Amino acid sequence: MRISTFFYTLRQGFVNIFRNKWFSLASIATISSCLFLFGLFYTVIVNFQYMLRTAEGEITVTAFLREDATDEEMEQVGEMIRNRAEVARADFISDEQVWAEWAPENIGEDYMDIYTENPFENMNSYEIYMKDIEQQQTLVDWLKSLPDISEVHYSEITATSLTGMNAIVAYVSLGIILILLLVSIFLINNTVIIGISVRQQEIEIMSAIGATNFFVRSPFVIEGILIGLIGSVIPLAAIYFLYINVVDYVGVQFPALNVLLQFLPVKDVFDLLLPLTFGIGAGIGFLGSFVTVRKHLRVYAKG
Repeated sequence: MRISTFFYTLRQGFVNIFRNKWFSLASIATISSCLFLFGLFYTVIVNFQYMLRTAEGEITVTAFLREDATDEEMEQVGEMIRNRAEVARADFISDEQVWAEWAPENIGEDYMDIYTENPFENMNSYEIYMKDIEQQQTLVDWLKSLPDISEVHYSEITATSLTGMNAIVAYVSLGIILILLLVSIFLINNTVIIGISVRQQEIEIMSAIGATNFFVRSPFVIEGILIGLIGSVIPLAAIYFLYINVVDYVGVQFPALNVLLQFLPVKDVFDLLLPLTFGIGAGIGFLGSFVTVRKHLRVYAKG
């Protein structure tokens, strides 16, 4: 494509938007609404998944070592556990540490001297934090196969619940995104059809004097892409300010919830939301206009 042709096509794309300004505004408004709902839903989902990952990071698998295991054997077991791909961290918990943490809370420091021996003697263990909770059962089965591990404590119900919630969130997200995309494509389709109808006579003349299909169709495709891009800017700006204000409001008004509701920084949210929204906006604009132009301009060209 020559530079002059490119700028002509781009200019005509803008002209088409202003020529059918009411329909264009309707399309931009609806696309903005769809993308706003998508962005709002996206921020909720990524924060929810972030909270789930945070919760997963707090779930541990406790592997108790054999009572007669030597220090060297315990260190070897720890090395093997830390080398596992699904393990994020493994902390050694000695029997003295267990007693020091349990006794003050349960019997009081004043009564600790009554015990001449540590009731948790030889209850050494590794507290294991996982990278992916879905791999918990694989890790547990492996731990039980080790001769130096006497017992493994873990929460199968919690792991299953978190895995199930992640799956539900993923399926619901996909369904809503598909619905929003289909609605947006339908609106672009109608806008381009109206533009083609308005310029029917001009298009027929251009075709009659030898204009290529690409030259005739390009302005309408550009129009669709521009509508999609313009429709992307508005929801992004709205979500940005809304997100910042909501996070600040929750942090100030409900400080007790800060431990449970750990929001992602706005930059982390927009690192993916920004290109994703622009990509979806331009994509549905291109797809909606391209399919419509191919269908309807073929009919007019035959006329």
